[in-house]
Amino acid sequence: MERRDFLKAAAAAGVGLAIPDKLNTLLHAATTAVTQRIDLAICHGASPAAITRAAVDALGGMRHFISKGDVVVVKPNIGWDRTPEQAANTNPLVVATLVLMCYEAGAKKVKVFDRSCDDARRCYVQSGIPLAAEAAGAEVSFINDRKFKEVAIGGERIKSWLLYTELLEADKIINVPIAKTHSLAKLTMSLKNWMGVMGGPRGRIHQGIDEALVDLALVIKPALTVLDAVRILTANGPTGGSLNDVKKLDTVIAGVDQIAIDSYGATLFGMTGNDLGFVRAGARRGIGTMDLSKLSIKKIEA
Repeated sequence: MERRDFLKAAAAAGVGLAIPDKLNTLLHAATTAVTQRIDLAICHGASPAAITRAAVDALGGMRHFISKGDVVVVKPNIGWDRTPEQAANTNPLVVATLVLMCYEAGAKKVKVFDRSCDDARRCYVQSGIPLAAEAAGAEVSFINDRKFKEVAIGGERIKSWLLYTELLEADKIINVPIAKTHSLAKLTMSLKNWMGVMGGPRGRIHQGIDEALVDLALVIKPALTVLDAVRILTANGPTGGSLNDVKKLDTVIAGVDQIAIDSYGATLFGMTGNDLGFVRAGARRGIGTMDLSKLSIKKIEA
């Protein structure tokens, strides 16, 4: 009998092959490591590029999220006329690393854009994002007001809204917000980053903002979210301006569940997810998990 046939016959008969105990233990550990579910990867280190890559790799690598030929939108916060050191916009090296990883995974095209609050041209230049993202191969563009379309949402606060077509038509979306304070929502992280793809008078959702942000999550479903906490803005958000309000954490948080990410993000500010109305609302409505004790969280140094 050939070895291959013997192995098949042994397996069919339930015959255990003699494997040394030490080798068996190693094999079991390797299998467990491969199959273990990781909900959130928290990576800390001096290099924004290295910690971004390590966090995504801990979740299975970018190929777990992006397929060959995908058109991908990497959506940062480029809302304000601020430099990276002022922590009002997403860190440009985090954005650029995600762009590069998408291409390494086989993406056809990666697009980067945001609807800025301050003058868009100044925001883009000051943020440093276009320079870094374009160097990684991204197509960086300003929001085109003609590219919004009315989308039925059917939420508790938002029944329909103008949303940006280039986001809606992408094969995959990666949400890459920065963690910072917000005068109305307390904090702005994953869910609030979607205001950057809303058309029209988006300030209207500030009345009932918690439920409105969850409504947006009903129709905008990113394949991956990476929360930038390289620097966080601890006061006077979302615009900031003073370096006295900035705290350097050298951290990123990666995962699929935006409610879980925002719940963990709250801990960076001495809060819990339960302190944030939009996190509570998202958990109540089944968008994600607020209770961190129910999550598999992996912490990494890179």
